[in-house]
Amino acid sequence: MSFYEQHREYVEEVLRTAPEGVRVEWSGDTLIMQAVPSNIHQLNIALVQRQFERHVPDGYVYSGYSALTTPDVTKERNPDLTYLPIAALTRGGNTTPAEEALVVVEVVSPSDSGNDWVDKLRDYAVMGIPLYLIVDPREGTVTLFSEPNHDRYHVRHDRKFGDSMRIPDPFDFDLDLSGLVRYPE
Repeated sequence: MSFYEQHREYVEEVLRTAPEGVRVEWSGDTLIMQAVPSNIHQLNIALVQRQFERHVPDGYVYSGYSALTTPDVTKERNPDLTYLPIAALTRGGNTTPAEEALVVVEVVSPSDSGNDWVDKLRDYAVMGIPLYLIVDPREGTVTLFSEPNHDRYHVRHDRKFGDSMRIPDPFDFDLDLSGLVRYPE
């Protein structure tokens, strides 16, 4: 049994026994367990998702918390929002190869910002995901990373809540950031 298959079995066991309201991800030999997102977190995802929906390429659909995997680098991540080929979701199972995702969107948790800003930033680049959008309600900012190569993204664009941000192909639209909500201080 491969290292990846051993990890996958272990993660599935943890998922079966995890308390309700907890989601589990893994990166290498590290398991990350997180509570279900807050109302503000969910609202911000919904506002972003609604805009992406108008520009999603044919043959792709929204998916929330899908398990994106890259067995050759032993990573599995569950982004808040992604767009995957319909064909990938009809294969069955509960994982999808990360290279099939067009974009991943994460809303930063008030208690664990390092997971999105450091760990996932590295992992999504390694996994070859072309666009990584981080919505940070702590700071009132949105950051888009693109052009992944090995362990990092080479292009970064930052905007504040209230501005707009250009989302490149294959979506090709201006994301309106005016409705996004900050966490209470």
